[in-house]
Formats: sequence, structure tokens, C-alpha cells
Amino acid sequence: MLNLLLVEDDIDLATAVIDYLELEDIQCDHAANGVVGLHLIEKNSYQAIILDLNLPKMSGLTVCESMRNKGIDTPVLMLTAMDSLQDKLAGFSKGADDYLIKPFAMEELIVRVQALSRRRSGQVSLLKVAGIALDLDKRQASVNEQQLKISPTALKILELLLRESPNPVTREKIAQQVWGNDKPESNSLKVHIFNLRKQLDSVAGKPLLHTVTGFGFSIEDIES
Repeated sequence: MLNLLLVEDDIDLATAVIDYLELEDIQCDHAANGVVGLHLIEKNSYQAIILDLNLPKMSGLTVCESMRNKGIDTPVLMLTAMDSLQDKLAGFSKGADDYLIKPFAMEELIVRVQALSRRRSGQVSLLKVAGIALDLDKRQASVNEQQLKISPTALKILELLLRESPNPVTREKIAQQVWGNDKPESNSLKVHIFNLRKQLDSVAGKPLLHTVTGFGFSIEDIES
């Protein structure tokens, strides 16, 4: 079952959307202003967020920018009553993934949130998991604010593991995402994982990069 958040101050519209989502077996929390919406985003884990552009207390643009700055990569579908290129560009610049113009067909809303929920947002510039922070703009990684010294290849592996966390990632997917069609030597992935794990665990003081036997690897703070 999909778990969504709708941030919309039009109560009649919000009620209609939530009722329709329930018919599609989709669970949906609701916030009527941007401040409450951002609080729920920080507190809970959603597969997609439906976010109105014009909200009381905090605009949809500010909510979206704030969650991206915090490293939250949940996909965002922005709702707006204004079909202007400038509005769309503003939304995308703050981290929105898709747009839907009011009024809209409920069927189209369902299709769009289902598509978004199958991926994480590419708009986030900072990934944070279990004390690990990866600045995608600066291409720098740290653990508990202590910077790591790892190779560009290890950074790509770390980015993939952080985006998928806490789910494990197969060896095949890592190889494809990092090296593409240029398959690495048989021990290359093993060596990069070893070095990455050594740095992460030594700075964190506990295991963060885990081997999933017969499958691949995951990043998760199991002790927390």
C-alpha cells in the first residue's frame, strides 16, 4: 500500500483527494499548511508528497526547499493553479519532481504519484543516513561531521547505498550503476567495499555498511 502526504489548504479538495486515494487503496496523511506539512515530512517516511504551491504559514516552495536541504529525497508532486513556465521553473529549482495543474483529473493524479513513488527524488543535494552525510554538489562525504577520504568510485557506491537505504543493493546493480557497460575486474567492487566499510566503521565506531549474504550490501544503523 502506498503511503502519501497531501499538503493542501483547500479542505474540500483535500477531502476529495483523500477519499479517492482510499478507493485506490492508498493511505494519505493530510496537512493544511506548510509548517505542519514540513513537520510531518521530517517525522514520517512517505513514498511521495503532493504539495500545493500556495500554502498558509509556509509556501510549498519553502517546504520543498527545506526538505531538500535536510537531505529528504521523497519525490514531490507540486500542485498549482497557475500554468506558467515561471512557476514550474521556480518549483523545479526548489526541488519539485513533477507538476500538476488545478483543476486535475483524479486518474491523472493517481498515475503520477504511482510513477513518482517507484523512485527517489533526484533533486536532493544532501543525503543523510545513520550519521553519514553526502554532499552531492561538493562530492564530499562525512560521518558525524568528520570528512572521509574516499575515491570518486567509492563515492558513487556510497551514493547508491544511501539512496536505497535501508534496503540492500545487489552487487549487479552496483556494478551497473557505477561502471555501466565497462564491467570492472572481478575484485574491484570487493576492494572498494572493503575500503569504504573500513572508513565508515572506523569513524562511526560501529558497523554501518553491511553485507547481505548472497545478495549485496546495505547501509543501516542497526544499533539505533
